[in-house]
Amino acid sequence: MGIEIDKEIIKSNEDIFTMLDTLLERRGGEWWDKFYSDRSKPIPFFINAPDENLVSFLEKGLFKRGRAFDIGCGNGRNSIFLAKQGFEVDGIDFSTTSIEWANQNASEEHVDVNFINKSIFDFQVHHSSYDFVYDSGCLHHIKPHRRNQYIKKIIDILKPGAYFGLTAFNLKGGANISDYDVYRDFSMHGGIGFSELKLKSILSPHFEIVEFREMKEISDNSLFGKAFCWAVLMKKR
Repeated sequence: MGIEIDKEIIKSNEDIFTMLDTLLERRGGEWWDKFYSDRSKPIPFFINAPDENLVSFLEKGLFKRGRAFDIGCGNGRNSIFLAKQGFEVDGIDFSTTSIEWANQNASEEHVDVNFINKSIFDFQVHHSSYDFVYDSGCLHHIKPHRRNQYIKKIIDILKPGAYFGLTAFNLKGGANISDYDVYRDFSMHGGIGFSELKLKSILSPHFEIVEFREMKEISDNSLFGKAFCWAVLMKKR
């Protein structure tokens, strides 16, 4: 008992964050390794095809090519697409299994992507390194008390006036709960669903919203598109 008392001392904001982390179910690298271990599972984003909105952003010429960072890259499908479009790409995921899959896919597609097996919170890179940052389905798994850290990380690594693309659960795809409910229930319920008002209130102070819409439903495997997600493109303020 005394040992735990001596360990569980709050002396900083980071200690508070650590305490809150322990209240919620853990979905670390090992959990996601198991998730990605069976590639035959009928998971919509296990296909080797990019997000429909990402393709649309580039077809419209909404931002220039340059250095890109793909957060929660999974099997590498969006990283590979960006590399094929002429970007220099870093993709990050804290699942070792997903990074192994991503490297295999990139090799088979004959493209060069730098895949990084690490948490976004542990990733270190020079300030203003990227022309484009993309998150396909990571934000809705970020615990509310870590969300501001996540946003600040993206702001720091983006160049001035650079772009941030995002897909995240809307209320048709994610849990219809408040941030407070996460701690009342001790659970993220598989991923938070965002209303338009909530997501814009989180993003607008930091980014100029260029496009905000429901993701298009794609019935075949030519692209990934699910109407239970928002599709957003923003410019760093």
